Amino acid sequence: MTLSPDIYRARRQRLMQQLGGDTVAVVRAGELCTRNNDCDYEFRPNSSFFYLTGFNEPSAVLFMLPDGASHLAVLPKDPEREQWDGFRHGMTGAMQDFAMDGAVELDELDDLALELLDGKQQVALLFDDALLRDQVLNWRDELAAKARQGAQAPVTLLDMTDAVHEMRLIKDSAEIELMERAAQISVQAHTQAMQSVAPGMMEYQLEAELNYVFMKQGARVPAYNNIVASGSNACVLHYIKNDEQIEDGDLILIDAGCELGCYASDITRTFPANGKFSEPQAQLYQLVLDAYHAGLKLMTVGQPYEAFHNAAVEVLTQGLVELGLLQGSVAELIESKAYRAFYMHNTGHWLGLDVHDCGRYKVDGASRPLQEGMVVTLEPGLYINPDDESVDPKWRGIGIRIEDDILIQAQGPYVLTHGLAKEIDEIEALMAANA
Repeated sequence: MTLSPDIYRARRQRLMQQLGGDTVAVVRAGELCTRNNDCDYEFRPNSSFFYLTGFNEPSAVLFMLPDGASHLAVLPKDPEREQWDGFRHGMTGAMQDFAMDGAVELDELDDLALELLDGKQQVALLFDDALLRDQVLNWRDELAAKARQGAQAPVTLLDMTDAVHEMRLIKDSAEIELMERAAQISVQAHTQAMQSVAPGMMEYQLEAELNYVFMKQGARVPAYNNIVASGSNACVLHYIKNDEQIEDGDLILIDAGCELGCYASDITRTFPANGKFSEPQAQLYQLVLDAYHAGLKLMTVGQPYEAFHNAAVEVLTQGLVELGLLQGSVAELIESKAYRAFYMHNTGHWLGLDVHDCGRYKVDGASRPLQEGMVVTLEPGLYINPDDESVDPKWRGIGIRIEDDILIQAQGPYVLTHGLAKEIDEIEALMAANA
């Protein structure tokens, strides 16, 4: 599922206008990665390459020119390889279906690069792509060696990472529509999990319910490794084993979202395996929910990015004092970061083509203001180590996180993951209806 080719063309032209000067920009799609002997992982293109092309085949290389034209080097049409590995667009498909001005087969990549780079002042690329950087340097050296024949090698290399990332940070209407569709598929998957759980199940059996809904609704893959953590496993932030039995009385923390058209969704919900929160579970859960609501109020245009995190931290710290898990002045506990014994991560991150999407969180050393079109997660949590003997045993081993995907709008925050139960009575009612 991709966007209109005209959208990708406009992005490429806008990027080249920003880079300015006599510049050629180059981006790679990436390569197939081997899982084990004769088995590859399913290919997923580099996010910035996909953002600029919508092209989803390995090994491709994109060239963007100062006049706005684009060329793509691609795998050739090959009936024998396509019999084994599947359809390829080839040169004709690259131009017709992806709005490219020119295309060559990969065995002509070096000739194309030398032709396009000759006489240009600089080459822009993503500096974290070490393989491409070495390749560009080789092309530059080859052109320099032909100086007596009139070739002119680029003088400088330019890192265009920040320019691309800042473009990706602000979502357009087509992206937002796609991300909301992904978010709503994930809402359905989490609802299915709440309705399907029963003590005695294995965590991976509950995970299967998520993947079933993802695929049934058109999302082939999760955006990241599903977290299905029961009991004290929920205190492990990136728990992905998902191989233990769910016990009666456990809370279950599911952090999972599908990927649709290469765009990520990201949801966390925490709910009781038996459908009913115990009193300690409910007290901690309500505290996290209160922090969520406090943070959401500050996810508005112009607010510093860190504002919603700070609001959540203040609510959590105050609540931890009231419950006896922390002692002292709330302000001093925040200043000393004492709350991090129970809440050790930030309250959100950018979301887009990557689940932890690109874009700077600070501008000129200060927390950047939220802008319309940003998509941010909101995810406060609490995690009480099961082995922490400094706290009352009734709290130990409880892990809770509540997460939604928030679109920043001029009229106020919009929850893309709307419709998924998160209030205690909503969760219990949903689960009781399917008991």
